[in-house]
Amino acid sequence: MSDGVVRTSWGARLAKAWTVYTDRRLVIILLLGFSSGLPLALTGSTLALWMRDEGVDLKTIGFFALVGLPYSIKFLWAPLVDHLRLPYLTKALGRRRAWLVLTQLALAFAVYSMGLVDPKATPALMAMIAVVVAFISATQDIVIDAFRIESLPEAEQAAAMANFVAAYRVAMLVATGGAVGLVSWFQAYGANAEAAWSYGYAGMAALVGIGLVASILAKEPEAAAAEIVEPESIVLRFRHAVVDPFIEFARRRQWFVILAFVILYKLGDAFAGHLLGPFAIDLGFDKSVYAGISSTVGLIAALSGGYIGGWLVNAVGQTRGLWIGGILQAISNLIFCWLAFVGPIPAALAVAVGVESFTGGIGTVVFVGWISSLCRVRSFTATQFALLSALSSFGRTFLSASSGQVAESVGWVYFFGVSSLVAVPGLLLLWWLAHSDAIEVNRAPIASVKTPS
Repeated sequence: MSDGVVRTSWGARLAKAWTVYTDRRLVIILLLGFSSGLPLALTGSTLALWMRDEGVDLKTIGFFALVGLPYSIKFLWAPLVDHLRLPYLTKALGRRRAWLVLTQLALAFAVYSMGLVDPKATPALMAMIAVVVAFISATQDIVIDAFRIESLPEAEQAAAMANFVAAYRVAMLVATGGAVGLVSWFQAYGANAEAAWSYGYAGMAALVGIGLVASILAKEPEAAAAEIVEPESIVLRFRHAVVDPFIEFARRRQWFVILAFVILYKLGDAFAGHLLGPFAIDLGFDKSVYAGISSTVGLIAALSGGYIGGWLVNAVGQTRGLWIGGILQAISNLIFCWLAFVGPIPAALAVAVGVESFTGGIGTVVFVGWISSLCRVRSFTATQFALLSALSSFGRTFLSASSGQVAESVGWVYFFGVSSLVAVPGLLLLWWLAHSDAIEVNRAPIASVKTPS
């Protein structure tokens, strides 16, 4: 009898963990994830393809990589998103939804404007508009992150991230292969290249409407809807918006260890992932084979891993989810040692890419769900998450920069062994935080920080 009770209990628990994905609030996050993922490729790989198709030289195309800078420094203006009230829109829609609607309307107009510019005749103008698109897109990301954190309880953050990441990746596919396919379709029906690209970007601008509809249908988070007490003095307002979010975080137990963990948790995954393409080429794979497997098997595995990660947190809890995701990420790098021995066999590459993408998807969703749980002061949600997400990219951007030198020095087999060891410091910090209960202690209900005027 007791065995039957246990099975029923676990079955109900597992079923409940999966049904969270169909919750109306998480469907809204899914649609917002699509709106967030759409602009990145339109100012990156798709734009580069368009410029090359128009005959722009590679040197100029290379400089356009700097267009993505707003995504890396968005925390600088995140305090404005937290505290600036928009005339009319804030009163009509609420603090978060007002910013969502504003950024999405501006984004649709900016993306449409990109399609009206000739990248060969006026590359400087194209660069300016692309930077504007990236800036608006980065601002939209700030708002979406704050909206997600304030709309959902901590237990549902990982599931929300699974929905968000899935839609984000689909949007990137739409903005790359979908946009190029649309341009080719227009050309097949007689449009010249310039007109076809213009129509293609107009189509992408229309798809921003998906996020706009979600924003209108969404409910303003209760935490954001509540009135925030703002200081009257301009100096104190500046301190409250810019300085207090960092002071509040620094008052938390073992805050420095938490920041170190944020930097190091996914370092091993980033260290290896940075060189997977060169590794495949060196092993003897054609670049088209690698690209095809990465965009199909890798995408499916990453989406599956993301949803498993969201379910995992609901089923076993946040701390255990971090352990499982961290260990799987570290171990999965070793499969490339096996691939190095096997050689250029497409099926083996598909297995390796699938395993790495699946475990990486689990780790990403669990981890982002956890750092979301740290941003529980509603006055500072956008600012603190922007800061933590920037720190989490520090390992990927800077600490993994030495990965090429390591691979060149020790060879591919030992390199992937080293990449697994690189994950160990993050796991040790997780043990320290869990052992000292710092992970649990630093979770608090959403609250307001009142600054005396």
